[in-house]
Amino acid sequence: MSTFQGVVAVDGPSGSGKSTVSRRLAEALDAAYLDTGAMYRAATWAVLQAGVDPHDADGVLKVVEAAQIEIGTDPAAPHVTVDGIGVDAPIRGPQVTAAVSAVAAVPGVRAMLVGAQRAIIAAAGAIVVEGRDIGTAVAPDATLKVYLTADVTERARRRSQETEADQHATAADLLRRDAHDSGRKADPLRQADDAVELDTTALSIDEVVAALLKLLAGENL
Repeated sequence: MSTFQGVVAVDGPSGSGKSTVSRRLAEALDAAYLDTGAMYRAATWAVLQAGVDPHDADGVLKVVEAAQIEIGTDPAAPHVTVDGIGVDAPIRGPQVTAAVSAVAAVPGVRAMLVGAQRAIIAAAGAIVVEGRDIGTAVAPDATLKVYLTADVTERARRRSQETEADQHATAADLLRRDAHDSGRKADPLRQADDAVELDTTALSIDEVVAALLKLLAGENL
């Protein structure tokens, strides 16, 4: 059993390998796992279910404030519910994917969900947290901060395998989301100054996890 205590912050754009790597790392460390992106997706699902325009900031905030979002931290089964409804599958659908950047850009939504994320982190002795602003905003004092990157072609290949979507269209969508997430005013996507950048383009999941375990052990890559 691992004796790790602390927070591992894993940031990066879509398709960089964050989710699979973070879950596998959490399992290796016997730690909790938090997918902050799933929280924003759950909030977006609630907004769409309510028939609110994702670009209507006031309307979005009202819906999210009223929604009861619960997220599991077991890396083997991190289930998500909204008002008691299981939403693991629908929050990964194309409608939510197309709208989540707009919802996540609402400052009030970010403030509320970041507060919830910090509470989950504080309650966990050991946790791996993935997202786009973990090392810069959610957990700036994390034990280890990692920023995963990958060539956009490889990111699109990975994402299209998950969604069965056209790879070229997926690449265009990823670039649009990168621009939106890195350009938003509230907690934009960027690498923390003290984060270790790791290009996963040519690496397997096992190789990335092994690299992170080496970093946690104080070894150089």
